[in-house]
Amino acid sequence: MIQHRTCDVAVIGAGAAGLAAAAECARSGLAALAIDREESAGGILRQCIHNGFGLRYFKEELTGPEYAHRVELLAKEAGAEFALGHTVSSIERREDGTFTLTTLSAADGVTRIDARAVILAMGCRERNRGNLAIPGTRPAGIFTAGSAQKLLNMEGMLPGHSAVIVGSGDIGLIMARRLRWSGVEVKAVVEIMPTPSGLPRNVAQCLEDFHIPLYLEHSVVGIHGRERVESVDVAPLRDGVPLLEQQFRIDCDTLLFSVGLLPENELAVPLGVAINPATGGAIVDADFQTSVPGVFAGGNVLHVHDLVDFVSLEATAAARAAVRYLAGDRPAERGTVTAGANLKYAIPNYFTPRRDTRFFFRPLLCCEEAELEATLDGEVIWKRCYRSIRPAEMMTADIPGTLLSAPGALRFRLTCKEEQSC
Repeated sequence: MIQHRTCDVAVIGAGAAGLAAAAECARSGLAALAIDREESAGGILRQCIHNGFGLRYFKEELTGPEYAHRVELLAKEAGAEFALGHTVSSIERREDGTFTLTTLSAADGVTRIDARAVILAMGCRERNRGNLAIPGTRPAGIFTAGSAQKLLNMEGMLPGHSAVIVGSGDIGLIMARRLRWSGVEVKAVVEIMPTPSGLPRNVAQCLEDFHIPLYLEHSVVGIHGRERVESVDVAPLRDGVPLLEQQFRIDCDTLLFSVGLLPENELAVPLGVAINPATGGAIVDADFQTSVPGVFAGGNVLHVHDLVDFVSLEATAAARAAVRYLAGDRPAERGTVTAGANLKYAIPNYFTPRRDTRFFFRPLLCCEEAELEATLDGEVIWKRCYRSIRPAEMMTADIPGTLLSAPGALRFRLTCKEEQSC
């Protein structure tokens, strides 16, 4: 028999973003339902046993499981309900602007959930070897960094005895340290870019402190082994092309990939949500509302963050916007936002005139002193100097509504200003 439930806001995902969004909606008096395919709330945080979480959101340093527990308690204490072990298979928008979600679960079978608004908080997934097309055999011993982290931290199993990590993303860096702590020899971290992809603190604490070699502007060009990985070939890059005559071999029995994260949007696309090619997430306005009215997005499902605290804070802002939407607050005017020089993207993609707005950026350069400039219809309205700009670290800018005086074309650009005083 098909089960039926109703709520004001259906939050898809019960990780750092979804729990924060559900808590905010419930605190505002709405019936909030957090839905997650896992049997426990908390998402990826449950397998991140290292500390460093919560300094901004909870004002204290926590481990991943501690952070997950705290934000779950916030949602429960606010009155949010949960549908755990439920996989959302589809979302349909009805003619009246409300939504029907279909979920599948081992315990309840098929459930239809009617909601007045939807918040997407599904997080992101790891890119894997298939995204890279590395030649060679396909033996055992190849993992994404996240799957190896889950194997080690939640199931208590070593992925191998000697490892090479492809990519210097934060999960890969943290796993390099975790593997060393567990007695696994980490032979190298191989990164195609000229600078690390992870946060500087993780490079220092996870690689340099353990004397793990980091090969920048290098690529794994071959994998060897029949039953299990036996070695990999690594080559330096010149203009992105491997110099095969300079390749060298590293013996290992395990290969971990930490080569980037992709927002989970398998549910959003069939619903008609427009996707931003620069982020892989939804195109949103200043209220974090997608191109489908009544559907909001926040956290890593929108754009990949470097700190989980920012995930929760952004999802909270999306939830507040959903509350305003259901109360009838729907701005009629908006302007466009574009990312100019040295910026991969700017979020949100639209702004609301006369409203204070926080913008998020991903820089494309390394610079010790830089200037971020905003122009509205070609006129400079705002400038700010930043220090130590790195692609691994997200930038933010708070623009007062008094400067966003009218709808128009808002454009940001980032300029290196090392020779000037900031």
